[in-house]
Amino acid sequence: MDKGNEFVKCQIEENIAVVTIDRPPVNALNPQALMEFQSIFDNLAKEPKVLVVIITGGGKKVFVAGADIDSLRAETPETGLVTNLRFQDTFTKIANFYRPVICAVSGLAIGGGFEIAMACDIVIADTNASFSCPEVNLSLIAAGGGTQRLPRQIPVAKAKELLFTGRKMKAEEAEKVGFVNQVVPVGEVLNAAKALAKQIASRGPIAVAMTKRCINQGLDLPLKEGLQLEAAESASNFGTADFIEGVDAFFAKKAPEFKG
Repeated sequence: MDKGNEFVKCQIEENIAVVTIDRPPVNALNPQALMEFQSIFDNLAKEPKVLVVIITGGGKKVFVAGADIDSLRAETPETGLVTNLRFQDTFTKIANFYRPVICAVSGLAIGGGFEIAMACDIVIADTNASFSCPEVNLSLIAAGGGTQRLPRQIPVAKAKELLFTGRKMKAEEAEKVGFVNQVVPVGEVLNAAKALAKQIASRGPIAVAMTKRCINQGLDLPLKEGLQLEAAESASNFGTADFIEGVDAFFAKKAPEFKG
C-alpha cells in the first residue's frame, strides 16, 4: 500500500490501519509527504477490511510540524495558493474518509500537525503533547484549514485566542476544551488509540460509517435537513444483513459477526 513511500507509511493490523509520518527531525510536511498521505488514503478507501485508521508520528518530541519554513521563502501569492490548496486537499481527504480516523499525538503538533488532528474524528494525546498554530509569528495564517476547522470544534473565542497568538495548548487544556478525547501517559498513546480502534471496529461497520457521514454532512446543514439525512440513512440501514445480524445476536445473547 505504501510501496515507494519515503515519509508516510501504512501498516494494516487485522482491521486497523496505522499511518505513520516519519520525516526526521520534525516530520515537516513537504509536497512529497502530502502526496504520500493522499495516496495512502486513496488506497485505504479500496480496503473494505480496514474499519478504523490511526494517524501517528514517528518521533517522540514532535508529532508533526507544518510546512518547511525554508520553502516558504520562495512563495508568491500565486504559488502560495497552490501550496495552501495542497494542504487543504490532503487534510480534507482525511476528514472525509468514510471510516473513523483517530489521531494519536505524542509531542508537538505544530501548524499542519495541529491541522491534521483537526481533520481527524478523535484525538488521543500523551501528557507531553501540545497543539499550536504559530503561523502568526511569521506573519502567516493557518491556511491548512486551521481558521475554519478549529472554531467549529472548540469555543470560538478560544480558537481565536490560539490562532491570534500562536501559543501552545497543552494536552490537558486541549482535553478541557473538548479538542482531545483522552490524555494518557507518555509511551501509551498508540496503545490507547489501538484499544479505542478495536472497540469501534467491533461495532457494525456500516452503521459506524453512516453515523460519521450523518455527523459530518449534518454539521453543514440546517437542523431540519440534517434530521432528514439521518432518517434516510437509518432507513437504508434496515435493509442490510448487518442489521439483521445485530438484532439476531442481541436476542441470542452472543457477539454479532458483522460482515460490513
